[in-house]
Amino acid sequence: MSQTPSAAGGASYASAGVDIEAGDRAVELMKEWVKKTQRPEVAGLGGLGGFAGLFDASALKRFERPLLASATDGVGTKVDIARQMGVYDTIGHDLVAMVMDDIVVCGAEPLFMTDYICVGKVHPERVAAIVKGIAEGCVLAGCALVGGETAEHPGLLGPDDFDVAGAGTGVVEHDRLLGADRIRSGDAVIAMASSGLHSNGYSLVRHVVFDRAGMTLDQRVDELGHTLGEELLEPTKIYSLDCLALTRTTDVHAFSHITGGGLAANLARVIPDGLHATVDRSTWAPGAIFDLVGKAGQVERLELEKTLNMGVGMMAVVPADFVDAALTTLADRGVESWVAGEITERGDRATGAELVGDYAK
Repeated sequence: MSQTPSAAGGASYASAGVDIEAGDRAVELMKEWVKKTQRPEVAGLGGLGGFAGLFDASALKRFERPLLASATDGVGTKVDIARQMGVYDTIGHDLVAMVMDDIVVCGAEPLFMTDYICVGKVHPERVAAIVKGIAEGCVLAGCALVGGETAEHPGLLGPDDFDVAGAGTGVVEHDRLLGADRIRSGDAVIAMASSGLHSNGYSLVRHVVFDRAGMTLDQRVDELGHTLGEELLEPTKIYSLDCLALTRTTDVHAFSHITGGGLAANLARVIPDGLHATVDRSTWAPGAIFDLVGKAGQVERLELEKTLNMGVGMMAVVPADFVDAALTTLADRGVESWVAGEITERGDRATGAELVGDYAK
């Protein structure tokens, strides 16, 4: 009797390193977390496990001229900190923040998100923990997690290696679109405190603390008040609902999400030709982690500032007479904020934004 190739020891998907059953188990484990993100527009529409996520677009009828805003991003090399620490349920906050806080910059309400998780080997509980973090982040951003993909890439990634990415969609009324065309000379620049490094610059940070300073993740750092690993894994703050609250209580002209490129470069992206944003460093003191990275790596201040957020995760540009209302709204929501600068005529200055002065001690 002839044998089939598999019976004779032939190749199979499992022998190539892909475990479909483990993937199915991961989906079952993540369902309870995805359910927590449901908005009315997705309730009862397919659910997790379909080929596409669904969103009831009839909800957009309340808009006169709805504009859809979309963004996609990842978490970068911060995922390696999560891997080394074996902590997987916070990195999803970083992913949602990177995507949805880009979307809210134009004044858009976050609607839904999808994720992509790539692993060397599917560990169902680990994948479910990652999705748990993403789902919790979606709740904080006010959006639904409508689907995603978990891909197993044996041979390309090690058994414990992984990466995450996501894409999101939001909506804003055309006449409420925020941006450079609204900004006027005399506007104030309000800074919102970051929760730490957020999810940018980790290639520099890891090089400094591990390669140059020889530090370890379990090393307690008195200036930080906890271990280095706990600091590096601190989740990125999600500002989406805070920013939307500002649009309801103040006449916000623009937001700037402080991510890769640093504060000045990101703020310059929303400053129109002819105007200039001046941000005064003396209005805040960056957290201890920024000083640690600078000193441990002998990193010049300008290099730090173009790589890290230096303690500011989001900025809002508002008319001067709305400053008090903006600060009150943010304080009521538990967001540390302050007036950090102003908008003036550009004159002969070449750039749209700059930092001046020295940081507070």
